[in-house]
Amino acid sequence: MPNDVLPPAIVILSDASLPVAEAVRDATGGMIHGARRRVAQREGVVLFDDVKAHMQSLFLDRVPIVAVMASGAAIRILAPVLSDKHDEPPVIVVSDDGVVAVPLLGGHRGANALAADIAFTLGGVAAVTTAGDVRFGVALDAPPEGYVLANPENAKSVMAALLAGESVRLNGDAAWLSDSGLPISKTGGVTITVTEKRCEPGADELLFHARRLAVGVGCERGCDADEALQLVRQTLADTGLAEGAVGVVVSLDVKADEAAVHHVAAQLGVPARFFDADALEAQTPRLANPSDVVFSEVGCHGVSEGAALAAVGADGELLVEKQKSARATCAVAGAPEPFKADTMPGRARGRLFVVGIGPGVEAWRSPEVSRMVTAASDLVGYSLYLDLLGPLVNDKRRHDFDLGKEEDRVRHAMELAGKGRKVALVCSGDAGIYAMATLVFELLDRGGVSEGASRIDVQVSPGISALQAAAARAGAPLGHDFCTISLSDLLTPWEDIQRRVRAAGEGDFVIAFYNPVSKKRRTQLAWARDELLKHRPADAPVILATNLGREGETVRVVPLGELDVDDVDMLTVVVVGSSDSRTVRTGDGRAWVYTPRGYSGKAGSRMGNAQ
Repeated sequence: MPNDVLPPAIVILSDASLPVAEAVRDATGGMIHGARRRVAQREGVVLFDDVKAHMQSLFLDRVPIVAVMASGAAIRILAPVLSDKHDEPPVIVVSDDGVVAVPLLGGHRGANALAADIAFTLGGVAAVTTAGDVRFGVALDAPPEGYVLANPENAKSVMAALLAGESVRLNGDAAWLSDSGLPISKTGGVTITVTEKRCEPGADELLFHARRLAVGVGCERGCDADEALQLVRQTLADTGLAEGAVGVVVSLDVKADEAAVHHVAAQLGVPARFFDADALEAQTPRLANPSDVVFSEVGCHGVSEGAALAAVGADGELLVEKQKSARATCAVAGAPEPFKADTMPGRARGRLFVVGIGPGVEAWRSPEVSRMVTAASDLVGYSLYLDLLGPLVNDKRRHDFDLGKEEDRVRHAMELAGKGRKVALVCSGDAGIYAMATLVFELLDRGGVSEGASRIDVQVSPGISALQAAAARAGAPLGHDFCTISLSDLLTPWEDIQRRVRAAGEGDFVIAFYNPVSKKRRTQLAWARDELLKHRPADAPVILATNLGREGETVRVVPLGELDVDDVDMLTVVVVGSSDSRTVRTGDGRAWVYTPRGYSGKAGSRMGNAQ
């Protein structure tokens, strides 16, 4: 599967479907999801209770679905949530015996190809029903990589004419069209044009652009992004070149974090790639406008022209020499073939995904985190955290670290990203709560990494933290003001911790204690208990939550006055209620903790007016 596509959820309704599901999982890197009533608990299988709710949730989260079930059942389940066909994930139904794989939805967004891959793996057939694929072996509304359809609104009528027996007049050269089953004729009633030029297609014409243009961009630091974009667009328009024919935007590597360059690439819908000064200097004999001034500043005689020529290679040519605005330059070069992801020139700006995986189970991991991990080429983290990702680690470069040496771990991830890689720095819980996100920005702030690593794109995605998980399991103890305090004095002086506990006690905050004890540190929690007893009643509820979301999970509620340090270990988060926190028991005998916000006393509320 493509590296930026989320692996599928393989849905089964009974253990009888497990062999087929396991084969699909091994081929796609997906995760098996099984109906709890008829699928036994086993490692690597996510169990669910309600098949309709679960499949609809996956669909709405844009997760590809491979359902080992009857197609009619899948259709009835997903029908209520169907809306925009251009925004739906692939949905494939596979028969229980693995003989047939049917792409139900998202045929041209990966379902047809995924069904074909699954059928090959299982030794079955892919029942592709998309008309163009079946009749002509080509999907005109979904051209192959390197080509873009400029007028998709015409695709339906053109395909209808072809299916009715009309022939095609082909203007331009594209092997995927000329080698297909399309009825090509010099006198065809419909036209397909392939060109890099700007032109207006006719009513019975499809216009495809081959993405073989490289746009080189140079600019001053902090250049206005719209200025650079306007320059590029005006240059393409003045020279009769189509924006859709641009395959890459390129520049010098010191511009890897320049917002203007990335803005141009984003608006054109193409990648941004970068070259070092030596690579651009090698293009000097081919430059139309070499500059000694530019060389003295950045080490090469031309940025926009040099980058464009470096991108298209020795067989490419400079089509548009350097154009200038007040603070930016651009140039355009043409490559012999369209640009594709696996042969894209230059180096991407490194990306660092700092992700929180919650307790580690798939059900408590956000779709965004899963997408980031899937998109990453490298995973960095504590070995246990990486193991918890299950199939998502397949085909990734793992960089395992033991506990401790957090700065080495984070610096390693940043330096990998500085080399142009996509790196996921994996943290448990939430990456920004007592985890690695803070250290990433600290290293950037103090200049603790190389120049390349300082220019990376950092994205932080939240996860379920221990205090959130504990609160959810116990009820709603965080319903009013709360704070978190780490009792570890490894990085924070004990005097500072004591001051914060006193302040939280005086402020009557609900308090979540992280790192309450360790093998050598047993006194801090007892001191905090005794300090808090000065400010809140002895029967204030305390939640002791251990191994949340994992095997061996326990959640207990004890009065503050009876909190025993020996009942707490390093895997426990301790949540101490405020003087307003309460305990309520439901009919099943379970105790729940909540902290009211005072709704019952709010003027005009139904509870406040109740007599």
